[in-house]
Amino acid sequence: MQRAVRARGLYRKSCLYPEPCKKLRADHTEYIELLRKLRNIPGIKKVFIRSGLRYDYILADKEGKFLEELCQYHISGQLKIAPEHVSSAVLAFMRKPQQNITMQFMSMYREMNIKLGKKQFLVPYFMSSHPGATLNDAVELAEFVRDSGLRPEQVQDFTPTPGTVSTCMYYTGIDPLTGKELYVPKDYEEKRMQRALLQYWIPENAELVRKALEKAGRRDLIGQGRKCLVHERFSSVRKNKSGMDNHCRKI
Repeated sequence: MQRAVRARGLYRKSCLYPEPCKKLRADHTEYIELLRKLRNIPGIKKVFIRSGLRYDYILADKEGKFLEELCQYHISGQLKIAPEHVSSAVLAFMRKPQQNITMQFMSMYREMNIKLGKKQFLVPYFMSSHPGATLNDAVELAEFVRDSGLRPEQVQDFTPTPGTVSTCMYYTGIDPLTGKELYVPKDYEEKRMQRALLQYWIPENAELVRKALEKAGRRDLIGQGRKCLVHERFSSVRKNKSGMDNHCRKI
């Protein structure tokens, strides 16, 4: 889906980015029919969808029948999705739907499972250090993870893959679709910090999270407040002019 074609000096992106094409007919009819045929094969008890789904395409299907069928029959407790990030700037470089689309799907998924009386969850996939992603973007993503209550098990540091636009960005420092320069995180320590932020609650990541927050100028997220990402005991104690310790304010 992530393709670009040069035509008359302009780029045409995928039919889903930056928003669904007006001529796109999102239709899951054939997919639903296939799943029903599989369910009806003698001896088949369950048919689960294990791979990630393009939830922006699901949202574009105005009929809404696919999501109900999916939740009713084809999820084994968890559904994988790949928002990959929440920063508007990073998502633009990824050619991925914006955060509001992710939130819209999460809400729709939750409501559908309530309607069906099922207790099923979402397993998000996030990526750190993608070209264009700064340390502040990683902090923004960590705050989203905190506020959403998600605990992503699948976190990956960006790895260049031949033949992709992202890899072109990584090696050139330029977005080939706009010609503009972009920041590319390549420093080993920063890459470790960006990845640690996405799983900030793991004790082994505490020191890296502290360093990341201090480097990003976000010491307000260090301390005992409910919004803090790391406990103050992992922070070097600093004194202000009055001699008092500077710790995360309680929110």
